[in-house]
Amino acid sequence: MTTLAPPQVLADWLQRQPDTAVLRPALALLAAYGGPLPAEVGPVLQTLDRLRADAEVQLAAIVHLVPGLREKLAPALDQAAGVRAVLDGLQAAEQVWSLHAQHEGGNPEGLRRLLLALIRDLRVVLVLLSLQLVRLRAASKSPEPERRALAQLSADIHAPLANRLGIWQLKWELEDLAFRYLQPETYQRIARLLDEKRTGREKFIDEAKQKIRAALAEAGIAADVDGRAKHIFSIWKKMQRKGLDFSELYDIRAVRVLVDDVADCYAALGLVHQLWAPVPSEFDDYIARPKGNDYRSLHTAVLGPDGRTLEVQIRTHAMHEHAELGVAAHWRYKEGGKAEASFERKVAWMRQLLDAPREGDEDAGLLSGFNTELVEDRIYLLTPRGEVVDVPQGGTVLDFAYHVHTEVGNRCRGAKVNGRIVPLDFKPSSGDRVEILTSKTGEPRRDWLLASNGFLASARARDKVRSWFHKLDRARNLQDGRDMLDKELRRVAMLQADLAPILERFRFETVEDLQLALALGDLGPSQVSRALHDHAQAALQAAQPARVAGKPKAAVPSRPRNDGRASRFTVEGVGNLLSQLARCCQPVPGDPIVGYLTRGRGVSIHRRNCASLHRLVGAQPERELPVNWGQAETSRYEVGVQIRAYDRKWLLKDLTNVIAQAEVSILGIQSQADDARGLVDLRLSLRVSDFGQLSQLLGKLDAVAGVQDARRLG
Repeated sequence: MTTLAPPQVLADWLQRQPDTAVLRPALALLAAYGGPLPAEVGPVLQTLDRLRADAEVQLAAIVHLVPGLREKLAPALDQAAGVRAVLDGLQAAEQVWSLHAQHEGGNPEGLRRLLLALIRDLRVVLVLLSLQLVRLRAASKSPEPERRALAQLSADIHAPLANRLGIWQLKWELEDLAFRYLQPETYQRIARLLDEKRTGREKFIDEAKQKIRAALAEAGIAADVDGRAKHIFSIWKKMQRKGLDFSELYDIRAVRVLVDDVADCYAALGLVHQLWAPVPSEFDDYIARPKGNDYRSLHTAVLGPDGRTLEVQIRTHAMHEHAELGVAAHWRYKEGGKAEASFERKVAWMRQLLDAPREGDEDAGLLSGFNTELVEDRIYLLTPRGEVVDVPQGGTVLDFAYHVHTEVGNRCRGAKVNGRIVPLDFKPSSGDRVEILTSKTGEPRRDWLLASNGFLASARARDKVRSWFHKLDRARNLQDGRDMLDKELRRVAMLQADLAPILERFRFETVEDLQLALALGDLGPSQVSRALHDHAQAALQAAQPARVAGKPKAAVPSRPRNDGRASRFTVEGVGNLLSQLARCCQPVPGDPIVGYLTRGRGVSIHRRNCASLHRLVGAQPERELPVNWGQAETSRYEVGVQIRAYDRKWLLKDLTNVIAQAEVSILGIQSQADDARGLVDLRLSLRVSDFGQLSQLLGKLDAVAGVQDARRLG
């Protein structure tokens, strides 16, 4: 290891640090450290000083660079959460560097986004850029393969990040050094063109600045005037982008004028055009018409002294600060690409964080806001080969399979995340390595399209599944849709329901159209069953007033409730009564219901299609009462569910987990095994809030591995 002798750089750095309670223990231990220091420490700290990095960031950089130092400072670092966060981010970045080394020339944008997704404290980027620049400066003494690998990593990851964050001081040098090592001949050719004119160019820019300063002073305009030479990589990039020769570039020589207000901008522009003739095609007014990223400035090119071109940028100090600090996000203009609102917000927060005050509550509030308010809407996952695939936030391993390739998704039968087998609805996190298990032949399942099952979060993946089913012949789709509908109506005990009344609601002309929509995933089975319930309940309410008018009110033994809550039921015409749910059919909110006046036990509430109710009403029709569900929202209702499944280990555990996740209570379980066929019948007594919760739960139970059928009893 190359060391600094003496390690005065560390002593000098310690003297400059603030005495805070959080950092004091770590700084004290660091002061007593007598081990060797890598040569990179000094230059990295100097670069971080240029970027106004705080003490936490600089301490994290030292700890990261010195092997074994984190372990030595571990007790003290327990109190310094900010330092630990930066160190954790630096460790996460190592994963991205290793992936880049494995797949050079692959997907650098994916790697950049994976890096940002893994890092929670964005101050990490300051250390990454500083360290990379220091290493790139020293790369001229490294072997050719190592030098090229370092330069390629800088070009793919570090320089674009510096550009996006507005850290121009580092961006230009990173780009030029990477370009120098990756394309040395081109770099030297452009450098020679510049070197041949260096003296003349510098003299030209000095003369131009003096003339502009004199003209502005004579006009009474206070201004700062500075000049620059365009850096080599930027020259080459513009030549490539616009197909220009070196002699056709107008901004090799450039001057920037900073004034106090907008009026002075246009006044300065007029003075520049009085001094030299403008190039008409090279004028842009980004003050009157700001760029989409809110970048504002006046750009003009003029034929300066000796007829040589000169670019002049004119803006206010506020505009310059806005552009230089990166808040304008002009990297989209430079690099192109599809705009994504959430990623833009993340970059904006990163830039605010980088430029935030380094002391006091304002910085802490910004860090807290970043962690609690901003959520990236993509997650970045790794294939077994280390390639990056992004899926929507909340995406599953099945979404990942379809994003890798349509055929991989269609033939997907399982998945592993970080080596562990997971179900298809498992939601991985950024940085997870996902392996899809496929069959040689296979096809998607229709229940993948049901939102309640949670298999797919991506519209793109759902469209691919729908496209596969659209290619099937009509007869197969029609039969599958019929089977799906029958299964749904059977499990909610509505198999005999008339479908005609709900066709208009879904804008279908025939039942076959409805069945096809189910098969193609355009409609969910639970939507149909819920629509049938809604229709039956509306029809019952419409029929009640006429029937109530003929009821003998005096014959009803009224007993009001005194528990302070709204009744679960409303009996038309008589107010609240003593009532209870019938055990034979166990109705839940959403079911069409009818009351039956019993002898001495008030009103028994039945589902409208209950067979027991029909027998009772057939014998004594005058005891039937119209009933509505009340408005109480806290009541829960008992319902019976029957499940038939293959008997296997952990079956009951998987079923009860699904029920618990649906926030449904289990009141009782009965089981009966069919050993000859390897099946088991389970009867569950559950407590649900309404029909919608029951319908969704039945769908999830039906999707559990090994379950043949899950339906409502009655």
